[in-house]
Amino acid sequence: MGRSYFVEEAVGQYLSDFSTKPKACVTGLLIGQCSPQRDYVILAIRTPPREEQNESNKNYHPKLADIDEDWVAGHASQLSRMLPGGLLVLGVFIVAAPELAKDIQNALRKLVFSVEKSIGKKRLWNFTEEEVSDRVALHLCSATKKILCRTYDMQDPKSSAKPADWKYQSGLSAFWLSLECTINVNIHIPLSATSVNYELEKNTRNGLTRWAKQIEEGVFLINGQAKDDDAELLEGQKKTSRGNIQHSIQPFDVKVLMQLSQSSGHRSTATVQVCSGSINLKGAVKCKAYIHNNKPKVKDAIQALKRDIINTLSDRCEILFEDLLINEAPEKKIDINPPVDNTDDTQQMQLTKATLLLKFQQNMGVVIAAAVAIFAVAFSFNYFSD
Repeated sequence: MGRSYFVEEAVGQYLSDFSTKPKACVTGLLIGQCSPQRDYVILAIRTPPREEQNESNKNYHPKLADIDEDWVAGHASQLSRMLPGGLLVLGVFIVAAPELAKDIQNALRKLVFSVEKSIGKKRLWNFTEEEVSDRVALHLCSATKKILCRTYDMQDPKSSAKPADWKYQSGLSAFWLSLECTINVNIHIPLSATSVNYELEKNTRNGLTRWAKQIEEGVFLINGQAKDDDAELLEGQKKTSRGNIQHSIQPFDVKVLMQLSQSSGHRSTATVQVCSGSINLKGAVKCKAYIHNNKPKVKDAIQALKRDIINTLSDRCEILFEDLLINEAPEKKIDINPPVDNTDDTQQMQLTKATLLLKFQQNMGVVIAAAVAIFAVAFSFNYFSD
């Protein structure tokens, strides 16, 4: 038996609106949440057209062959940055004419794997074995309005399509539960000088990976209480006369306790590393996660919040460095070079680092302002060099 997707009615209306243009071939992403029993789709978002595909050009009608996998995958990667904890890109959709039906499934298969690969590239966490690895590929016929829903297992690149149910429901996420937490960040990332060209991006990712592991191993208190992983999140809530659980719309307040040291079963060793500088990330990160209200488990709610914490800081760092690391030409990639004995070379290196620091200062204000506006997260960036 295939998976069941419970879909917000507004998503159905959104998809139907594209079918009024029978010649169009529209692609997009499906946003929602997975659970062991069922999956939820609460939003559909069209892939933004390229300039040459602008709808103001009435003579242009996108075809199946015009679908750009990289463009769709890039859109998915950008969109995933904006999603709060608990929400994922669950798959893709295509609205197309019936004569394209034979080729649609092959196109959908390519898209759904490309999207998942793009999103997972820079994740600092891994899916557990218990989690759902299926992603949905949806085809809506623009003529008949008929829907064909199938899933593919992302753990198996050779997986074949499996049928799935697509059911509309009104007010699907109206009573979902939310969790909030504010976590103080103080991450010290040494910049290695053991190689001639050791990229800043690699150093930062290594530091964030170590920090992400601490978050994964942390203790999370929900409304001041430590709860069993397999307990229901709403356990202990008052019930109405009809037997329904009555819960407040107020989010659960979560406190994060970080472990100061390893357990007694592990030996702790000191590491000596030759460094040319360091990066400090300090501040407070406010995070939020959503979970369905169909008997959610504590472990699922906490897991959603953990990933939002990790994703939020990781994404902010990526945006902070984006202008320097991505927009720079490959031959101008920023490197931290080890110190040398030659006086002239040392002076040149100091000049290079001064220029680098100036570039950071020029870009930092704008990027952090954007991050605060969109994600309600702010942290300071400090770069220190020898």
